[in-house]
Amino acid sequence: MTEKAPHLRELGAFLRARRADVTPAQVGLPERGFGPRRVPGLRREEVADLAAISHDYYTRVEQGRLAPSESVLEVLIRVLSLDDDQAEYARELARQSQRRASPRRTARPVRPQVQRILDQLIETPALVFGRHLDIVAWNDLAAALLTDFGTLPPAQRNYAVLVFTDPAIRELYTDWDSVARTVVAVLRMAAADSPHDPRLAALVDRLSADEDFRALWAARRVARQQFGTKRLHHPVVGDLTLDWDSFRYDGDPDQQLVMWSAEPGTASHDRLRILASWSMNDAHRADSRS
Repeated sequence: MTEKAPHLRELGAFLRARRADVTPAQVGLPERGFGPRRVPGLRREEVADLAAISHDYYTRVEQGRLAPSESVLEVLIRVLSLDDDQAEYARELARQSQRRASPRRTARPVRPQVQRILDQLIETPALVFGRHLDIVAWNDLAAALLTDFGTLPPAQRNYAVLVFTDPAIRELYTDWDSVARTVVAVLRMAAADSPHDPRLAALVDRLSADEDFRALWAARRVARQQFGTKRLHHPVVGDLTLDWDSFRYDGDPDQQLVMWSAEPGTASHDRLRILASWSMNDAHRADSRS
């Protein structure tokens, strides 16, 4: 097995999943083109014909035995109607298959200066994600909003793990289904450079005990989200609608800062300030006891 194989296998599986999403009608084909239809979406032969490549060529691409040329991949992206994130994921897998395997990056803690910035964000929940959505740093308000990360064992400090295994987090998000879909899509997108990383494989194996995760991971959806909106029902301050934005840290490309905020003048803004005050008072009480 060559070092290209993991990326090509994932590219083939990804193209198969996206082929199943495209109906014959979407590409102007009759429903019964090659006889009774036994699979959802398009057949391999139909994709190959639409892309003007041989059936054998496309079969080997889907089987992970052949890296498509750049021009063929672009045609497949068009034929399968891939969106921007899906297209970038496919291109990244193809690019990685042509590169030598690079040494695995070891996780690094955040620099003290970054933690200092987090601590100074008194009314803004903020945390730093590492590789595979590990939570490597946070401020007091992020802990008050989501969960007390400091009390968790390191293996539990992962956003995907919390979303799928912590009942309190499921209750916290009023749109949990949407959050779960996004988490899995972002996790798979981030894994494009190393789809068979042993640490990622262990994380996926752990989360696969959850039926929802298994279904979402098998669907092979991808997303590169840098901002969004979340709705929460917090046990202390009630309903919150918060915008979140993420910022990549040039000092460590595996780390990104995520900050949450509320529109000024809204009930969510007032409640977030109440939570910040409650969090500071709680921290002061804890300091006085220590």
